[in-house]
Amino acid sequence: MAEESIIRIPPHHYIHVLDQNSNVTRVEVGPQTYIRQDNERVIFPPAKMVTVPPRHYCAVRNPVVRAPGAGVQFDASGQALLRHADLEIRLSQPPFPLYPGEEIQQGITALQVVLPDTALHLKALLDFEDDQGEKFVAGDEFLFEGPGTYIPRTEVEVVEISQATVIRHNQAIRLRARKECTDREGTRRVTGEEWLVKRVGAYLPGVFEEVVDIVDAFVLTEKRALHLRATKTFRDPQDTVRRTGEEWLVTLAQSEAYIPDVYEEVVGIVDITTLSSRQYCVVCDPVGPDGKPQLGQEKVIKGEKSFFLQPGESLKEGIQDIYILSEDEGLLLRALSKLEDSNEVRRAQDWASRGCGSGTGGGVERRRATPLDENEQGSITPYPCPHIDSPHPQVRAVIGHTYMLTEDEELWEKDLPPKVEALLSSGWDPVADRSGAPPGGGEGPPRDKTRVVSYRVPHNAAVQVYDYRERQARVVLGPELVLLGPDEQFTVLSLSGGRPKTPHSRRSLCLLLGPDFCTDIVTIETADHARLQLQLAYNWHFEVPSPPDPPALSRLFSVPDFVGDACKALASRIRGAVASVSFDDFHKNSNRIICSAVFGFDAELQVRSCLRFPQNGLVVSSVDIQSVEPVDQRTRDALQRSVQLAIEITTNSQEAAARYGLPRGWLLPQTCPPAPLTPARLPQARG
Repeated sequence: MAEESIIRIPPHHYIHVLDQNSNVTRVEVGPQTYIRQDNERVIFPPAKMVTVPPRHYCAVRNPVVRAPGAGVQFDASGQALLRHADLEIRLSQPPFPLYPGEEIQQGITALQVVLPDTALHLKALLDFEDDQGEKFVAGDEFLFEGPGTYIPRTEVEVVEISQATVIRHNQAIRLRARKECTDREGTRRVTGEEWLVKRVGAYLPGVFEEVVDIVDAFVLTEKRALHLRATKTFRDPQDTVRRTGEEWLVTLAQSEAYIPDVYEEVVGIVDITTLSSRQYCVVCDPVGPDGKPQLGQEKVIKGEKSFFLQPGESLKEGIQDIYILSEDEGLLLRALSKLEDSNEVRRAQDWASRGCGSGTGGGVERRRATPLDENEQGSITPYPCPHIDSPHPQVRAVIGHTYMLTEDEELWEKDLPPKVEALLSSGWDPVADRSGAPPGGGEGPPRDKTRVVSYRVPHNAAVQVYDYRERQARVVLGPELVLLGPDEQFTVLSLSGGRPKTPHSRRSLCLLLGPDFCTDIVTIETADHARLQLQLAYNWHFEVPSPPDPPALSRLFSVPDFVGDACKALASRIRGAVASVSFDDFHKNSNRIICSAVFGFDAELQVRSCLRFPQNGLVVSSVDIQSVEPVDQRTRDALQRSVQLAIEITTNSQEAAARYGLPRGWLLPQTCPPAPLTPARLPQARG
């Protein structure tokens, strides 16, 4: 093309021609036939002009300078003047060529259509004034809201496309100001300020508005409330000033659906508290009439009622049932502070509420009246309260009627020694069971320590009770029911038992008055040193004066172990009497020797009929020798042979008398009667 001299330029085409003499490039547009001069050079073959269709644009870099109404400006040499480093937006127009130096920065581009509820976020790069005469400075940001077609400007940059946020029913959007601005409602906002927009519909945020979140409303019902807390001091829509940290409730009476404000924090959902007609509750730290919590106080709410717990309130021990009292029940109450009830002013003390009906409050103890018959008692001790006359509590017993403890009384527990507890719980009857000791492992249920200790004294028996306060003892004769006083204790008898007698073999609360017997084994030694073992049985009884005299009855228990002491005394007398006679004499007259040793002789030298112990009134009426056995085995064998020989002689005499026809009971005399058996003759008898 540079070598051709004739160049045909079609319509809407152009070429650049360089004049090598002046070094100026000019534009030749068609249609024409261009004849190139020798000093000219065609830069490029004919090119098509730039055609911008309707609703399109292009951007030209380094555009030519155009004077208003004069067209393109040229310098003195004919070179087109350019606005170097500048950019020009060219809209729909007739086809145009590009002058030397011009470049297409952005090709043919369709104009951007901004839809409804959409906006372009624009930023001014240079100071300019728009078509409406509004002036902008570099750095200004503004919106181009749809619907419309945005025509680009070289001074403006598109930052982003903003979409409108749809606000539905019971919804709101939370906005934050990126810098100081005026919102769409004309309210001035400072940087960082947040607010809510609750208007239903599409909301297009402003250029300096940022959507933080979409807030849904809390639907409130009759059984649900919203617990809120203020994160900053502000004034709510009801024109109430809320301090930082303040908490409150929003109920259905205030709003059916509540959208928390930006400075309101949702603590939680509070369910309604419902009390029936038989329930109550105690609210701690209740909210007063001024809306402030009364710290440290309590409030009783009785049913039938429904309410919401205010912030800071709590239920003490939850929902409680009221106390329904029958005729034999009472409720011990305690006033924690001064109060006025229906009867009188109560100070900080205890009192009892009795009778039929129902009640609520701080019940300390629920009490029931105790029915008591004439043979049953309950031990009661009062509290050492200031209004009681005596500063020391006194224990007393109630008998014979139904009784309920007062507010100044409580049940008193009486402790007994372990030995007495074992005897009472075993249920052992010393009259029916003569084995000597209570059976083991047969303990009954544990004793109620608040009841008076009772013991049924058997017939012909006695029980001694000692009062440690009065330092006096009383004896109760059976059959009778013994009831111990607060300061009384049983006298426990520890008796000897077994054969021979062993101390502390059996324990008993009652003393059997007899007549009765006891057995003992006594080892004796005769004058000729024959050691024998006697098994003796003593019949005894106690002498009880009639009518009973307290001093005379008290001597029954003067000897704790009357069995052991009596057996020791009788064994001592028997040993002393037998030690002075020979074995042969004791063998022939053992009953007389033992009876005379036990009972002694009266003034007429006759054996007494009984032996009395004046210390406790014990009377030994008879002594029975159950068996006599030598201690030495050799003596035992010799005595057995002697007895067998005597039996044989007696049998032979009876047979002889029968042969001779003598009357029954007659015996023939022995020609050689056996000599008396003495210890000296035992070896001969054995031979």
